[in-house]
Amino acid sequence: MPKLHDLFHEKKSSGVQRNLRVGEEIRHALADIFLRGECHSPNLMSASITVSEVRVAPDLKNATAFVMPLAGRNKEELLESLKMASPELRHLVSKRVKLRYTPKLFFQLDSTYDEAQKINNLLLKPEVIRDISKSDE
Repeated sequence: MPKLHDLFHEKKSSGVQRNLRVGEEIRHALADIFLRGECHSPNLMSASITVSEVRVAPDLKNATAFVMPLAGRNKEELLESLKMASPELRHLVSKRVKLRYTPKLFFQLDSTYDEAQKINNLLLKPEVIRDISKSDE
């Protein structure tokens, strides 16, 4: 017979799982909207935008989409355009993702690509290569 705290733990993990699923559905919907140029904002129609992740709040009322324009150009202008078009994007997402309540969309620049590039540059330094080769011996 399961203990009471085990039952609550299972419920908690299934809620996290649901948030991940909803976030992934919203990410796919946003990527499709940007690919097809369905948003009426002129700055977004011509932009190539990568949606790397969508994090949904535990209550499913808010979602933060991490985005990056192609080649990282005009980041700040893109972010402003996304903030202005957020209500329209929310409406377009609600047509694709069937939820009782479509979360409010917030946008943030994705810095993971920049961080990965910094780490890669560090690993290519001669001192680091030397230290790594010493540890392999």
